[in-house]
Amino acid sequence: MQTLGRAEESVHIDAPPQAVYDVVADVTRTPEYSPEVDEVVWLDDDGPRVGARFRARNRVPPESRFSWHNKPIVMAAEPGREFAFARTEPFAGTIVWRYRFEPEGTGTRVTESYEVARPVGRIGWFIIGTLGRDRDRMTTMRDGLRESLQRLKRVVEAGAAPSS
Repeated sequence: MQTLGRAEESVHIDAPPQAVYDVVADVTRTPEYSPEVDEVVWLDDDGPRVGARFRARNRVPPESRFSWHNKPIVMAAEPGREFAFARTEPFAGTIVWRYRFEPEGTGTRVTESYEVARPVGRIGWFIIGTLGRDRDRMTTMRDGLRESLQRLKRVVEAGAAPSS
């Protein structure tokens, strides 16, 4: 049976921490940079605050017809410093996703991580491995961290570019 544990990746983005936070905390923008997220909508009207909920539709691999929904809850919303949420799914445990924003030179060091708070159960692994065809979820998720940070970098830096 597979396990996930914890992983994190970092990247430097040429924009201030608040600008990067604003993109990440607007979870409706997640499909712009996440390789697994197709759609996100807020379930609460007041946006990124601790306790706010949203609904996400994920797909792995992106061209797959297999998709699923989850309803994360915001765990941390500190503008310019940290944004975190936890998603719990039947049979798929609880995973906490966290973004930390640290000033670095003229930009920001962004660290994205996930940590399993409650492990995926046997039925969850069956669904992931069989229906989702993901036989190495840990590698998929680590690759996804790297890819999402590179995409986030492009999105934020394109938006932070001085207008001509």
